[in-house]
Amino acid sequence: MKKSIITVVGKDQVGIIAKVCTYLACNNINILDISQTIVDGYFNMMMICDANNAEKPFSLLSDELEALGGEIGVIIKLQREEIFEKIQRL
Repeated sequence: MKKSIITVVGKDQVGIIAKVCTYLACNNINILDISQTIVDGYFNMMMICDANNAEKPFSLLSDELEALGGEIGVIIKLQREEIFEKIQRL
């Protein structure tokens, strides 16, 4: 199974988790692990997901999540696990 990493960062507000998770459920993306925290009023969330059963191409999922972030005032990034790991090593 190839995993994907979703990060969400922005000013805390009601409904961030609900909106992101609703999008994932509607696109058949399974959440394998999730961690979230609020630091000084800023929301931070990292999710490890399985997007292998999604019907949309990965690039479209990434674009739609980024657009969703814009709608709710946060930054959402979707990355393949191997890319995320390589970026973290830099």
